[in-house]
Amino acid sequence: MPNRLAGATSPYLLQHADNPVDWWPWGPEAFEEARRRGVPVLLSVGYAACHWCHVMAHESFEDEAVAAYANEHFVAVKVDREERPDVDAVYMEAVQAATGQGGWPMTVFLTPGKDPFYFGTYFPPEPRHGMPAFRQVLEGVTAAWQERRDEVGEVAARIRDELAERASVYGAGSGALNPPGEADLHQALVALSRGFDQKRGGFGGAPKFPPSMVIEFLLRHHARTGSEAALQMAERTCEAMARGGIYDQLGGGFARYSVDAEWVVPHFEKMLYDNALLLRVFAHLWRATGSALAGRIARETADFLLRELRTAEGGFASALDADSIDPGTGKSVEGAYYAWTPEQLTGVLGERDGALAVELFEVTGTFEHGSSVLQLLGEPEDPADYQRIRARLFEARAQRPAPARDDKVVAAWNGLAIAALAETGALLDRPDLVEAAERAADLLLAVHLTADGRLLRTSRDGKAGENTGVLEDYADTAEGFLALYAVTGEAEWLDLAGGLLDTVLAHFTDPASGALYDTADDAEELIRRPQDPTDNATPSGWTAAANALLTYAAYTGSDRHRGAAERALGIVGALGSRAPRFIGWGLAAAEALVDGPREVAVVGPAADPATAVLRRTALLGTAPGAVVAVGEPGAVDVPLLADRPLLDGRPAAYVCRHFTCDAPTADPAVLAASLGAREE
Repeated sequence: MPNRLAGATSPYLLQHADNPVDWWPWGPEAFEEARRRGVPVLLSVGYAACHWCHVMAHESFEDEAVAAYANEHFVAVKVDREERPDVDAVYMEAVQAATGQGGWPMTVFLTPGKDPFYFGTYFPPEPRHGMPAFRQVLEGVTAAWQERRDEVGEVAARIRDELAERASVYGAGSGALNPPGEADLHQALVALSRGFDQKRGGFGGAPKFPPSMVIEFLLRHHARTGSEAALQMAERTCEAMARGGIYDQLGGGFARYSVDAEWVVPHFEKMLYDNALLLRVFAHLWRATGSALAGRIARETADFLLRELRTAEGGFASALDADSIDPGTGKSVEGAYYAWTPEQLTGVLGERDGALAVELFEVTGTFEHGSSVLQLLGEPEDPADYQRIRARLFEARAQRPAPARDDKVVAAWNGLAIAALAETGALLDRPDLVEAAERAADLLLAVHLTADGRLLRTSRDGKAGENTGVLEDYADTAEGFLALYAVTGEAEWLDLAGGLLDTVLAHFTDPASGALYDTADDAEELIRRPQDPTDNATPSGWTAAANALLTYAAYTGSDRHRGAAERALGIVGALGSRAPRFIGWGLAAAEALVDGPREVAVVGPAADPATAVLRRTALLGTAPGAVVAVGEPGAVDVPLLADRPLLDGRPAAYVCRHFTCDAPTADPAVLAASLGAREE
């Protein structure tokens, strides 16, 4: 019999709707029930594409005896971390502080007042590798609750106080900090170089996550300073990821991370946010260097987004699962869709091409059952052979049972996708990508943006969810709209971005310090108001907002928005040289601030080919965070375009900083030189 999750819109919650555990969705009713019964709350947090979430569900949440015990002694609450990142952030901080590690599934035991007192992540069905069985955990927590309630209360109070103390680190003092200057950004580069894996690319050891935001900083730093070290780290990391198993060599797109330090064995789930961020990275690397590999990976990743993650309504789904059904065993296996044995390759391609594919894709038995994820460690000797083999394998793979798709649309991640697709479409001359970005933006306007200008975080099948947007939703959606304006010249996108950023200033910003909160001042009150400027898998809402505010100010000349960006970036000055890997997007935004950012106004008749040439030249510029506005002579709807006449009757480009401009030029070569654009 379905439980209370049956009416949810989240695919993750729906996965648990038939569990014998009597799950409640997060909400006041669940905690009121815990108070009424005098029992603690079992909070389980995960997401639809999470492999170990599936494992724990099958082992424990589908077990009738375990479920009966949990139902008797707890109120069980299930949360999709992607729908409620605020809930996830607050309790994950507690888990990490208490255990030194975190991850999903996250298992937390709370008082009816929402205070945590015991933590963990995955628990096995039987004691294993030093971990207690989940049933043992339930019994131990029950005994503590019933026999040592005062001790539980003391622990919960201490944890709440510690979380409040940790939160204050980013609060009142951040407004007194200066944004990073040139010396600070150089020190961040030096710190990154110490942790760089010169041989294999990336930073640190296993597991390795795609350092998208750090690469954006490195590319911007190289553009501003000419640093070859910065470019070399970016190029080496991008090539290693593109050639390794973390990249889908047949279908395009990147897996979540590599479990090893060599980028060989991926954790197979494919997330929208990773692929949106990496698409933009590879497009920017192509813009900076003309790398054929970077251009190919950008095109293939964009094609993957459109083919496999685009929804019927034009938005982009959150993720593809790591697991799928192995046709040989009928069981759900991580990576079954993507791995190949030599025999499988030969069966599809025949002896000659099969042997060639084994060598080409490094199929040497990575996994214990003899299969391998595909790699492409060098350029194929015969590109035509490679494309033919790749196409045949892709077609054959499409006959396998596909991974499940989490098809909810998350505003923030769609904002990242919109920015990446718009820029990639413009740079690589793919108008279909720009059109896809516009359609996704239209969906956010129609479904996620409310009449009072607020954002809803999720939708599914064109129907909005109930969860209010968090800071990253506003910041990343504004980022997407600003990128669309630069590419299309339609002023509506600039105006919409400004409205979202005004909401950020009104509801997410501490007026005294300029610090930013992850939730609005009128959002649900949790045990603390989450606030974190450091990047995780995506740019932090804090630094994403700072970058969008800075971009908007460059277009409009708004001192209010620029001042807010500068205050928000103060925290980057404090953290950039100490923990650059975890504040990469803040460092990238600071590069734009130090460089200006440069403001480029291109004026000329839309039908004049000379206008198009100047516009493309401007978009190819690598100056950090440069903004581009294009309009007819006499345009007044965008301040950057106001009072910009033609140059002797010809289309002209004006390059400015803080609305102080160089002499206008009609020469694309002069414009390219002023913006660091390479010759095509």
